[in-house]
Amino acid sequence: MTKLIDTVVEQVSRIILGKEAQIRLSLACLLAKGHLLIEDIPGVGKTTLAHALATSLGLSFQRIQFTSDLLPADILGVSVFNRDGGTFQFHPGPIFTQVVLADEVNRATPKAQSALLEAMEEHQVTIEGETRRLPQPFFVIATQNPSYQVGTFPLPESQLDRFLMRIQLGYPDADAERALLQGEDRRDLLLHLGGCLRSEDLATLQQEAQRVHVAPALLDYVQALVSYTRSSADYANGLSPRAALALVHAARAWALMERRTHVIPEDVQAVLPGVVSHRLTSSADVGRAGGANVALHLVSQVPIP
Repeated sequence: MTKLIDTVVEQVSRIILGKEAQIRLSLACLLAKGHLLIEDIPGVGKTTLAHALATSLGLSFQRIQFTSDLLPADILGVSVFNRDGGTFQFHPGPIFTQVVLADEVNRATPKAQSALLEAMEEHQVTIEGETRRLPQPFFVIATQNPSYQVGTFPLPESQLDRFLMRIQLGYPDADAERALLQGEDRRDLLLHLGGCLRSEDLATLQQEAQRVHVAPALLDYVQALVSYTRSSADYANGLSPRAALALVHAARAWALMERRTHVIPEDVQAVLPGVVSHRLTSSADVGRAGGANVALHLVSQVPIP
C-alpha cells in the first residue's frame, strides 16, 4: 500500500517542481486525518498544490474562493422554499464533499471563517438546528496569504489550531524554475491528472498509520518537547495537548511513509515544523515564530531520551 503514496508524490511532483518535502508533509498530514494550511505569498503554487493533491487522492472535492463578502450560507448551504411541495428544501453547500479547497481563507471575514470550525473538528455541520454529517473522509486544504498583505483577516488561534499542519512553499530553486518556465502550463497539466488512490485505499493507509508503534521513550521525547514550550520564556503560550496529539499522529504517518512499523525521533523532528509553526507565538517582539526557527530551537534545546 505504501507504494501508492510514492505514486501520489511522483504525480504531484510533476506539477509542483522541486517541492517534494512539502508534498510529503502534506500527505503525512492527510494520512494522519488532519487538515492542511498552506501559507505563502501569491504566485508560488499554493492553490495548484492543493488542487493537485485533491485530484491525486481520487476523492470528490469542491473549491471555495474566500472573499470579503462571503457568507456562512455560501459554505454550508441554505434552505429554499419549494412552492410545489409547500416545504423548505435544503440545498447543501460546497462543504459537503470529501476534500474542500478553501482558497485564500484569510480573505474572508471572521464570520465566514467560523463556518469551517465545526466541520473541521466534528466532521459535521449544524444548520437551522439540524446536524448534518459530512462525507468521509473529510479534509480541508486551505491556502492563505501572509497576514501583512492587504485585504486579509488573520485566522484566530482557535481556528489555526484546527489545522494539523501549516506548510510554506517558498521560491523554487533555479533548476525547478527553469523547468517551470520551459514546461507546459500547470493549469493544463492539472486537467490531465487522474486519481492515484481510492477511498478504500486511503482509509486503509490511515488505519495503518494509526497502528504504527510508538514506544514509551518516544512519548517521553514528545512530552519533553511540549513541556519545554510551556516552561520556556521564549514563548507566550506553550503547546496544548491537542498539539502533542497532532505531533504523534503526524510522526506515525511519516514513519509509515518511510516504510517503518515504529516511530523514531527523526520522524518527530521531520514533522515538527509543520505541526508547531502556527501554534507557537514568540514572547519577543518578532511576532509569530517561523516554523523552521521554532523547530531548530526545540530540537537543539530538548535532548532525545
